[in-house]
Amino acid sequence: MNTKAIVFDAYGTLFDVNSAAEKCKDKIGDKWEGFANFWRTTQLEYTWLRSLMKRHKDFWKVTEESLDKSMKVFNIDMSMKKDLLNLYKVLSPYPEVKEILGKLKEKSFKLAILSNGTPELLSELVKSNKLDNLFDDLFSIESVGIYKPDSKVYDMPVKKYKINSSEITFLSANTWDVSGGGNYGYNSIWVNRNKAIFDNLDFKPKDEISDLTQLLKII
Repeated sequence: MNTKAIVFDAYGTLFDVNSAAEKCKDKIGDKWEGFANFWRTTQLEYTWLRSLMKRHKDFWKVTEESLDKSMKVFNIDMSMKKDLLNLYKVLSPYPEVKEILGKLKEKSFKLAILSNGTPELLSELVKSNKLDNLFDDLFSIESVGIYKPDSKVYDMPVKKYKINSSEITFLSANTWDVSGGGNYGYNSIWVNRNKAIFDNLDFKPKDEISDLTQLLKII
């Protein structure tokens, strides 16, 4: 691969989207994981539906509205809403993330995040985890006003770095995002952290890894 920039999805790829609910599992109980997965699925569905309906709201509002529904479905006391939202702002990174990003930075690659998150959310997320010095750019879909997997989102790093799409290695744990980037022209790598099955969306990644440590061998 003729890689000039390595671009990462944030949620589920670098940061554990279930960590907010997990930190509250003593209060939520055994259903915390099912609740966390439902919240995430609803959040994503809202982004896709809003893009199709052309009724954009930013990711923080979508996150809050999807949480409202999820708490009602799982009968979770609404008094916990504020705590869950605050924890979502400081999601935990996966264990290997900081070390691998540091090693990639030493190799002089452009490193960036390309995410549905708002600029404010992404900035707080990397700063709270002491990762802000490792990224050249934090690309938010708010710059184009539509969610992944619209091609306008994948355009952003190409335009900023003035390189071809094939010179970007893109990593995501979300199969629809891997396909979105791959169909756009990225070298998309699937970070399959949960031993999932890839979706049938007219793209198959050349590389599949279980965590970011395997990226060093590919690059």
